[in-house]
Amino acid sequence: MPIPLLALAISAFAIGTTEFVIMGLLPDVANNLAVSLPSAGLLVSGYALGVAVGAPLLAVVTSRMPRKFALQLLMGVFIVGNVLCAVAPSYGLLMVARVVTSFAHGSFFGIGAVVAASLVPQEKRASAIALMFTGLTLANVLGVPFGTFIGQQFGWRVAFWIVSGLGVLSLAGVTALVPNRHDTGPVGLGHEVRVLKEPQVWLALAMTVLGFGGVFVVFTYIAPILEQVSGFTPRGVTLMLVLFGVGLTVGNTIGGKLADRSLMPSLMGILAALAIVMAVFAHTSHTQIVAAVTVFIWGIAAFATVPPLQMRVVEKAAAAPNLASTLNIGAFNVGNAAGAWLGGLTIGHGYGLDTLPWVAAAVAVAALMLTWIAARIDAPATIVPRRVKAG
Repeated sequence: MPIPLLALAISAFAIGTTEFVIMGLLPDVANNLAVSLPSAGLLVSGYALGVAVGAPLLAVVTSRMPRKFALQLLMGVFIVGNVLCAVAPSYGLLMVARVVTSFAHGSFFGIGAVVAASLVPQEKRASAIALMFTGLTLANVLGVPFGTFIGQQFGWRVAFWIVSGLGVLSLAGVTALVPNRHDTGPVGLGHEVRVLKEPQVWLALAMTVLGFGGVFVVFTYIAPILEQVSGFTPRGVTLMLVLFGVGLTVGNTIGGKLADRSLMPSLMGILAALAIVMAVFAHTSHTQIVAAVTVFIWGIAAFATVPPLQMRVVEKAAAAPNLASTLNIGAFNVGNAAGAWLGGLTIGHGYGLDTLPWVAAAVAVAALMLTWIAARIDAPATIVPRRVKAG
């Protein structure tokens, strides 16, 4: 694999870290800025909605730029956003900084995937794209736990300064290693927009929103759940996030293999497993050892949904896969925002933190039902030929 892929993987690592590290720092941010825990949780929703809005917007803005320049511009936005997060004196300004940072997210992954594929022969393009996205997976295994630990020890602002440094390293890597090919990016935007007329595309996007939205009902508040319900120390929470990240890595591999074999049946099975694991976690969250086991299995089930959900959208938008891929990243983040909002709404109405896994299980069941409906629409009508009697 060409070395420019390393620069793209480091960039994906930085972006993934800044997106998810806030979960482990929510109690510290809430205390420091004198806001409630549900209000701090909206920082997750703000970032996710920024990705959902910014991804298609920046896809249009950067569509005629050379891809390398577009990647450099997006990493510049990422660096500025994280510096603003580190120095934000109030909750409102921190929210604005998170949204600014999020604007680089969706478009970078969309353009980065195209660049990664262009660096290798056709038979290795999927592997190249997967290698770039390994940075995102490793962000959950290494970046988020490390950022949470640093934030708890030295203050949450230090975590964002470190992520800003990762952004500078990523920008330097893209500048030095990514070839300066003067392609202008995707053309025929009007043709790609027409894919939105297909009902199955919207149904696939809705499956993504619900399929991953339930995960964030719990993940947004995973730090207070593990501390207040399970009884883990802040350092124990960090270790649990590492365990969860390992589960994500395993689940990503399993989900991809299952989707290659049988897309819709596999997706329905994964969503059913996710709902069951969440319902189980409502009980096991009260005991540390079984909570740890459940969190690991939950990580597997959670990220096993990603490859089939991504494949489903691209499959149903074959005429415009670039835009569909970008929109699906937005759909994932709409689900993230909705899940975080739903979790905050549940807590705000006086329900305990141990109620959140039940809400997540209900969202997973809704995604399962929607997937079943989509599969039924796919199934061709079976026509039974009438027998004609001889004579």
